[in-house]
Amino acid sequence: MFFFSRSSAKLVAPLGCLVSRQKHTLPDLPYDYAALEPHINAEIMQLHHSKHHATYVNNLNVVEEKYKEALAKGDVTAQVSLQPALKFNGGGHINHTIFWTNLSPNGGGEPKGELLEAIKRDFGSFANFKEKLTAASVGVQGSGWGWLGYNKEQGRLQIAACANQDPLQGTTGLIPLLGIDVWEHAYYLQYKNVRPDYLKAIWNVINWENVSSRYAACKK
Repeated sequence: MFFFSRSSAKLVAPLGCLVSRQKHTLPDLPYDYAALEPHINAEIMQLHHSKHHATYVNNLNVVEEKYKEALAKGDVTAQVSLQPALKFNGGGHINHTIFWTNLSPNGGGEPKGELLEAIKRDFGSFANFKEKLTAASVGVQGSGWGWLGYNKEQGRLQIAACANQDPLQGTTGLIPLLGIDVWEHAYYLQYKNVRPDYLKAIWNVINWENVSSRYAACKK
């Protein structure tokens, strides 16, 4: 399991560093709440960011304080009991921090360059990749995420789905490149229970520049 550092937003090893860390904070969006309309409306974005993500951040800070106390006391039972809350709220913070940067009012279309070539290599075509990631996201039972990740050991792209707020890298080892939130709070106010309509719309605001940058960075 991993958390974001305060200064660089890179994934860092968590639990051993709890004593000296600063508190997590809600990141600002790089665009206005209404910027992704008509594909994702302003009300959804405001609630999703300022309420749901903020709750994960607040709860993560609380549970980390409790974990720090358990570490100081050598209370292994308490440390173990706190793991689910660390995973859920830490994952929620990680996932959403990636998610906001994966979206852009100037997004959509197809990626270019090295990422597009990798997609064609590993999925046959961009259209086939898009179909597979959409299917994986639609198929999540209940709440969760659809992901495009990078398998560093195999040097290839992979599609995965994670339940709830399970962080991709911490639970599968894949480096997260593109995440699609399929919790109902990400789309219900606009698309009701028709998740496929939300997934069709979100491709219009995918920030391929950001995804390509993440891909280039993880290959170094």
